Amino acid sequence: MNAAAKVEDDNVTKLAPAQPVAEAPAQPVAAPVAMAPEPQRAAPKKKRRLGRFLLMVALPLALLAGGAYVWVTGGRYQETENANLQQARISVASDTAGRIVQVGIADNQLVKQGDLLFVIDPEPYRIALAQADAAVAAARLNVEQLRAAYSQATAQEKSASSEVDYAQSQYGRAADLAQKGINAKSSLDQARNDLDKAKQQLAVAEQGIVSAKAALGGNPDIETDKHPTVMAALAARDKAAYDLAQTTVKAPAEGVIYQAASFKVGQYVSVGTPLFALVETGDTWIDANFKETQLTNMKPGQKAEIVVDTYPGRTFEATVKAIGAGTGAEFSLLPAQNATGNWVKVTQRIPVRLELTDPDAKMALRTGMSATVTVDTGVARGLPSIFGNATAGEHAQ
Repeated sequence: MNAAAKVEDDNVTKLAPAQPVAEAPAQPVAAPVAMAPEPQRAAPKKKRRLGRFLLMVALPLALLAGGAYVWVTGGRYQETENANLQQARISVASDTAGRIVQVGIADNQLVKQGDLLFVIDPEPYRIALAQADAAVAAARLNVEQLRAAYSQATAQEKSASSEVDYAQSQYGRAADLAQKGINAKSSLDQARNDLDKAKQQLAVAEQGIVSAKAALGGNPDIETDKHPTVMAALAARDKAAYDLAQTTVKAPAEGVIYQAASFKVGQYVSVGTPLFALVETGDTWIDANFKETQLTNMKPGQKAEIVVDTYPGRTFEATVKAIGAGTGAEFSLLPAQNATGNWVKVTQRIPVRLELTDPDAKMALRTGMSATVTVDTGVARGLPSIFGNATAGEHAQ
């Protein structure tokens, strides 16, 4: 009994502090009143939902409108990354054979037009030129001899003609005497024989004149240097002088020497054998391969912008020079045959050549560089029903 009473006392003791909590409702009843406005918060939630809905609808509409605007106003600028910068390359070779005695360039050296590249041993060509000069002098002397021979043939013809006249007179006199019976018949035969000899000598002399005249080119008064023999000797002399001049090779244009690391003094070169390359920095263009669908409004003369991968922050101005005659597949080594039955339509590319209009840019660029080309065709897609006339007018301008 005492134990049970003690437990009850303890429970009473534990429950005793809870009485003030039970008496808490006796405090002011303000808390339940503060929770009363909860039904009024439903309005902001509806507004927030409406804003989210409008935002969800407006964003796709804005994207759709922006995409439509870009599509309608786009198409004016045609761009491709399939483009490379090109520069003219000259394969330097020698017009004469010989051993190199002087080299004036090095690999990757910048040269100007007229700079010395190399020199071939000129001594054999100097000797050949001296021989050609001697041949010219001999030809001129020969012409003078032919002219003298013509004069001699003319003199012989005159002498033979006089002999014929004398023999003719002697024959006539002998014939008269023989007719009168004063002279013997043998004297007449002798006179006739002398006349025949004189005529034969005259014919030989006349033939000598023809031969001497033919040796002078048919014109006895021809100038010495106009004679065919002298002209041939002069041509040979000019060829020897040309060969001597070609022993000194100079740069044909401004550019950069390439692949000349092994070109040294003492090397023997043959005629026409490529020795090294000269890349012309003054002749620079862009070959851009556009899709065939991008060439609808592209024409020569249109402006373009070039961005080279080497200089990503720099833009070079260019002009469309020409559009290729056909696609790359048409001019390939093995053109595609579409009649096999295994045909798949593939958008073809056509090369377009662009000319750089910035002269300072040519020195900073090198052949083979990759580039991005953007051509301003001046014609946007537009809406055919609304902007068709305006677009056509803009294109006409």
